[in-house]
Amino acid sequence: MAKLDNSNKSISDCAREVLHEEARAVESLCGKLNDEFAITVNAIHSAVHGENRRGKVVVTGVGKSGLIGKKISATLSSTGTRSAFLHPTEAAHGDLGIICEEDVVIAISKSGETSELLAILPLVRKLGSSLVAMVGNLSSTLARRSDHVIDCSVEREACPHDLVPTTSTTATLAMGDALAIALSRLRDFSPGDFAVYHPSGSLGRRLLLSVADLMHRGERNPTVSPETDSTTVVEVMTETKLGGVNVVDGKGMLLGIITEGDVRRHIRRGEEFFSLRASDMMTKSPQTISEDATAEQAYRKMEFRESQINVLPVVDSSGVCVGLLRLHDVIGGGRD
Repeated sequence: MAKLDNSNKSISDCAREVLHEEARAVESLCGKLNDEFAITVNAIHSAVHGENRRGKVVVTGVGKSGLIGKKISATLSSTGTRSAFLHPTEAAHGDLGIICEEDVVIAISKSGETSELLAILPLVRKLGSSLVAMVGNLSSTLARRSDHVIDCSVEREACPHDLVPTTSTTATLAMGDALAIALSRLRDFSPGDFAVYHPSGSLGRRLLLSVADLMHRGERNPTVSPETDSTTVVEVMTETKLGGVNVVDGKGMLLGIITEGDVRRHIRRGEEFFSLRASDMMTKSPQTISEDATAEQAYRKMEFRESQINVLPVVDSSGVCVGLLRLHDVIGGGRD
């Protein structure tokens, strides 16, 4: 095979060929999803989510297959199916203790002849676990000795010599995702469930927390009256460092909001800027949110608009301004 030259076009063409090859392999997996796949999914669902609810999925593999196995196991766990990864070599030195009779063991191997995997099969059987093979060779020893087989075969690797695991690992990873999502759909896995398993993630944060948990209230809620001069508005905004100031009347009712963007637009007016009042600078009838709303609801109000909103006034049912919420509070680290 000709050596690749170092031109940008040649390199890009090579990369494009790899992506096309792997995309074709993933697309071909659709034709391999038969009744056996559905039976396998139901067997796993019964073991982990059935009446006893005592089982888990133990994923095992060596080398690149092992790395893919770790990701599949992590995806299963994050979508509500209990799972752990077990390295076959460590399994033979005591780690088989994590497997119990109610478990389902998923063994990953392109050839289906990986010696380390085959060595622990009799032990898995002795423990009473069911065995699922994710293989590229349906006639292999691993496939023949398994209760269920998921076909992950590919025509060739993206490697020019058809040697380096590339297309095969991508296909196996994609099939693992299909398995995990099918299981999550079976148990009606919800965004709220996802949040419970991802409390530190951005999405989990938005789904678990309310506006009341994140907003700036009391002395941290920057407010000015409509008569406040522009210099004071800037001072309040600079002191609180929240990127916005709520404009309220004598009863605390929200009249509008002034953002850093508003200040930048008005300051272009030159000397005239210093004669402006808050009522001249504010955005009237701004988007608002209640403190009982979820952080996800606030996020959607702020992020999914033609012009992204970075600060959002928080009002109660009577229209009184009780706080200010930043986009950063919702997707970042919370209140400063």
